[in-house]
Amino acid sequence: MSAFLIGGTLGTLVGWRPIFFITLGLAVVVFLLSFKLRGDRGNPSVKIDLVASVLIGAAIVVLTLGFNNLNAWGILPAEEAAPFSLVGPSPAPIFIVLGVVLGQCFFLWTRRRTRLGKVPLVDLSVLKHPTERAAVYAMFIIVAMEAAVNFTVPTYIQVVQGRTPFDTSLAMMPFNLTVFITATLIVRFYKRYTPRTIALFSFTLTTVALVWLSLVVTNNWETFPTIIGLIAFGIGQGALVTLVFNVLVTAAPKELAGDVGSIRGTAQNLASAVGTAVMGAVLVTILSFGITNAVNDHPELPEELVAQVDLDNANFISNDELRDLLEGTDADEAQVEAAISINEEERLRTLKLGFLLLAGLSALAAIPASRLPRYKPEEIPVDPETLVEPEPAK
Repeated sequence: MSAFLIGGTLGTLVGWRPIFFITLGLAVVVFLLSFKLRGDRGNPSVKIDLVASVLIGAAIVVLTLGFNNLNAWGILPAEEAAPFSLVGPSPAPIFIVLGVVLGQCFFLWTRRRTRLGKVPLVDLSVLKHPTERAAVYAMFIIVAMEAAVNFTVPTYIQVVQGRTPFDTSLAMMPFNLTVFITATLIVRFYKRYTPRTIALFSFTLTTVALVWLSLVVTNNWETFPTIIGLIAFGIGQGALVTLVFNVLVTAAPKELAGDVGSIRGTAQNLASAVGTAVMGAVLVTILSFGITNAVNDHPELPEELVAQVDLDNANFISNDELRDLLEGTDADEAQVEAAISINEEERLRTLKLGFLLLAGLSALAAIPASRLPRYKPEEIPVDPETLVEPEPAK
């Protein structure tokens, strides 16, 4: 929450580039302060699994590169910005497939090392139960959804509406503040409701909120219905982030707390990158398709004029930027106004479709959420496999 507000304020006052140097300075300060932390004796008999480190590191890097460049390099055919092309296809999906393969190699190697009695890089036993795997899947989905919303709304406010980063941080404040408060207070409900019940309710709430946003969103983010939608989504998101982590922590032995933290951090970081990149690629694809169809339906925009504009690289731009672009063409004033009208309509339609797609993803998340535990904190067993879950009430 504070990062959004501080970043937006600094971005407006000093620009984006100095912020990176400020972040670097903070990182150096944190690194120096880390030497004051209490040290603990290590176990010299434990050796770091270098092979697993290389496999999982390479998998994450390749996956991130692939997802982050889906828009620039192309989803299927390679674009001009692609660094290379293997007989036409874009390297982005190739990187994604390669990352998945490397990830599978990491799991195979780790299981083999465990069978041989050696210490693995990450103890996969923290994911041996269906409830724990379901928690990771649910965590990945909700973090990816949050990243998609945090990308979509600021992009629209800053790029389309031309507002400042500070204005964007204020527009996102209801959502971020709600996430913070809900994540803090949701633990009060653990004694009354099971994780499964809370998760299903939360995903239902995020689904309804996203559908609501797709219906009420306009070019003005300060409208009351839009704010209500963002607050509702924030309640569901804040509850889920805290819930799924607690499910992992309570299910794993204390000695595996480090492994739980590693899995949680990796899943969250990867989900954030995937959510942002995929949402960006999907929105640009929908926008390009919509603009192409809309132009074909407007006879006042002849093919000769359309040929002067590169519709294959359509992106979110403001009305002023579009007007400046059309000044370099043969378009008259009436054609410029028609193009601006198309741009406004398709941008908003793309945004609405984006929220509907996220709503569909949120609804599908009920599948892993339904596999979360149905017991309360006082009913947590030593081994979740020994738990006999209560029969649903008839």
